[in-house]
Amino acid sequence: MLPAANVKFTPFTEDMKKTHTILIPGMLPMHFSLLQAALVSCGYKAEVLHNTGREVIETGLKYVNNDICYPALLVIGQLINALESGKYDLEHTALIITQTGGGCRASNYIYLLRKALEKAGLTHIPVISLNVNGLEQQPGFHLDASMVHKFLAAVVYGDTLMYLTNKTRPYEVVHGAADRLAQKWLARLSEAFKNGKAQALGTIKQLTKAIAHEFADLPITNKEKTKVGIVGEIYIKYAALGNNNLEAFLQRQNCEYMLPGLMNFIMYCVDTYLTDYKLYGGSLLKYSVNKGAMWYLKYMEGILHQALSIAPFSAPATYEETKAMAKGVIGYGNNMGEGWLLTAEMLELVHSGYTNIICAQPFGCLPNHIAGRGMINKIKEIAEEANILALDYDASAARVNQENRLKLIECVRRALPNCKFVLLCDENSDPELARRVMIVRQDRLIDAFLYASVTHAYLTAALDAL
Repeated sequence: MLPAANVKFTPFTEDMKKTHTILIPGMLPMHFSLLQAALVSCGYKAEVLHNTGREVIETGLKYVNNDICYPALLVIGQLINALESGKYDLEHTALIITQTGGGCRASNYIYLLRKALEKAGLTHIPVISLNVNGLEQQPGFHLDASMVHKFLAAVVYGDTLMYLTNKTRPYEVVHGAADRLAQKWLARLSEAFKNGKAQALGTIKQLTKAIAHEFADLPITNKEKTKVGIVGEIYIKYAALGNNNLEAFLQRQNCEYMLPGLMNFIMYCVDTYLTDYKLYGGSLLKYSVNKGAMWYLKYMEGILHQALSIAPFSAPATYEETKAMAKGVIGYGNNMGEGWLLTAEMLELVHSGYTNIICAQPFGCLPNHIAGRGMINKIKEIAEEANILALDYDASAARVNQENRLKLIECVRRALPNCKFVLLCDENSDPELARRVMIVRQDRLIDAFLYASVTHAYLTAALDAL
């Protein structure tokens, strides 16, 4: 999609840096609170949005065509819902949204947002594009090396807190202890960012290790928990608004769940250009810049993994180790959206003991349907113990139906690990149901399906063969 020539928009000027509050759509609570603090330390006023619920979805449906991907509908719905809430001075408010620059439609969200603002009569509100590809620049917003480093420091801290909290919370002796410790560190780190004392490399090393040591000191039990990994499209897997509060649901089910860190995705985005250069050619200068950026990211990843390796914790696989798991399974040139990284993260989670995996994806997201749902059979050939559920999310998805699917699979597999799932359907009276049952089998959520038209002898033989 190209920017519509007739859609007017207001630039973010240098003067607005002092007068305007930048609204940031929510996604990762821990990371984004630190990113907000990092942005404030650069001289901007900023606030992460927390408005959720059906009202946000309805606002998105009002201003965005339902055919566009679900994350776009939610992000734009959240931003405009906030503007219409009466909470903000609309003469001194700006918005910010990311542009990846890849083949994913996420690069076009900014144009959809500006079109929605025009429809809402809010074209005077500036929209800032956060990108490192030179797609769009604003005179009052400068993404320089210092700001990028602060943002990456926030990601390292965020990944550290998210990983340690998720590893500790299910086993804590004192209920709420892990979350309270995480909030304590978020407040301390936010204050450090605002005072310019959080981003030095030595400080990052010191504070991440201090965080790990404090989590290690929390008393825990040795009770066995069901382990669940969460992968998928970046917004849907991380944002509670996008996945119907999936993490809270898994907490209620007494599960230990694991989310791959944001650093993995950032490294994948940089690595994508290196892969494309090798496959298709391109600018040698841009290749060299990305090569240097990859070295820098690996150094930051090393700091993160040193902290996560403090006993009793063990760090997840590095980016390169995760990438190696996809070799021979899916091509590295498959890098639209989450691409091969999605497949690799599922393999890494299984390798780490999280054999139950939820692949959370927006309905109709082609890259996720290929690299996520489309790779389930291949992954099961490599790791038979993998139990993968692909969950689609859209504006009409019923939360209770999604939760019931999760509960059924978890409960039956736990109680009867050798149980076989077989569905019998009438392909003549309900061909659509028969088609859907076939898809469920392709996703390996059941072991077999049979048509009602088969003979009794065939039915008996097929069941005996299981």
